[in-house]
Amino acid sequence: MGDGHDKQERRFAWADPRRLAPRAGEGPAGAPLSTRRRVIRWLAAGLSVAVLLCAAATAFEYLRLNGNLRDLPLFGGVGGDAGSERADAFGRTPVNVLVIGSDTRAGHADCALGGDCGPGQNADVDMVLHVSADRSHATVMSIPRDTVTDLPACRTQHGGVVAARRGPVNSTLRYGPGCTVAAVHTLTGIPIDHFVLTDFAGVVRLSDAAGGVPVCVDRDVYDPYSRLKLARGTHRLQGESALEFLRSRHSFGDGSDLGRTDAQHLFLAALARRLRGSGSPTDPAGMLSLAEAATKGLTVDPGLASVRRLAGLAEDVRKVPSARFGFTTMPSVPDPVDSNRLIPGPGAERLFAAVAADLAPHAAGPARVDGKAGPGSPSASRGPGSDDAYEVPAGEATPPGPPIRTADGTACAKVSRDRAVTVGGVAMTPSAAYAATPRIPVSAP
Repeated sequence: MGDGHDKQERRFAWADPRRLAPRAGEGPAGAPLSTRRRVIRWLAAGLSVAVLLCAAATAFEYLRLNGNLRDLPLFGGVGGDAGSERADAFGRTPVNVLVIGSDTRAGHADCALGGDCGPGQNADVDMVLHVSADRSHATVMSIPRDTVTDLPACRTQHGGVVAARRGPVNSTLRYGPGCTVAAVHTLTGIPIDHFVLTDFAGVVRLSDAAGGVPVCVDRDVYDPYSRLKLARGTHRLQGESALEFLRSRHSFGDGSDLGRTDAQHLFLAALARRLRGSGSPTDPAGMLSLAEAATKGLTVDPGLASVRRLAGLAEDVRKVPSARFGFTTMPSVPDPVDSNRLIPGPGAERLFAAVAADLAPHAAGPARVDGKAGPGSPSASRGPGSDDAYEVPAGEATPPGPPIRTADGTACAKVSRDRAVTVGGVAMTPSAAYAATPRIPVSAP
């Protein structure tokens, strides 16, 4: 019986509170308290260092990206300002950003992309990005490069003053982006809240960071001036090939700047779709790459001169559904004084007024119109990009005007049928030029 009692005691010994209680100097698991405390202190110190390193790295990247930005005054006009937005019933205001693409090749990166190298610049692209007060729609309105208008007197970025005159809008960039802001505001009456100025090298960096931009051409094309050469179909453009596409003014439409503008809209719509799908919060490397590409070499007004503010603008744009993100071009006609220049045409004033009044020149959900006005459409006029035009629903407070291409469209750029290029002294269409130059490599496979 004694042996059985001893066995029972041993069986339940694990439950003896005296055995469960730690001995002096030991932790709950029997480890010395001093050792456990040292481990906890080292873990806490390690975590603190990790947090500090992450914070320091984040701060460093933030400061580095901010350091990429250069800022210049928003408005360069002599007297007056760039206008102001009117708040809606809820106190919200729209945002208008003048996006300027410079043709400068003064820097090494720009010069390396080809063309004449040297100081001076004109605006190769002038686009007004309008984001509605409720962030439900956005419009990009291009002003053709060859547009001539009455230019206001302005203060240059170097402190001088340029007298009022008549001339091309794009020439105002020679005196600084503030002069271009003044000219565009005078031409359109649209308040300009911010500007963003980039150059050729910036386009190359952003298309690279996005992993290339898919674009389609409806037939073979070769432009010996921009060096764009593509076979019929869809291609992923990045780097120099993206730049060749954006610069080509003889390849598309009627072989003029208007055809090029429509091709630029196609590219930007495709780029917007790519950016929506890349650089997500789960892809920090992608986000950093895009942020680096977007800020490097960028010049902005003081109101956008931080990564935080640029990110806020980007978030506002991202909220807009693709079907309500439209691209259009200022209606124009040849200048009677110089047929190589353009002046605002019928419908331009109504388009300007619609943007200034925060009205969408397009609407979500209406039926597509394939090259012709649909029932209830206020305008049967069509131009570049007509295959992505939309009819305006009855009762929609939008003006008739130029066709609208939206960011969810995937149409092909229409290659010019005119003899817009010259190869070996012979004028021919861009498609014929492609066939005539088999030894010249294509821009992209």
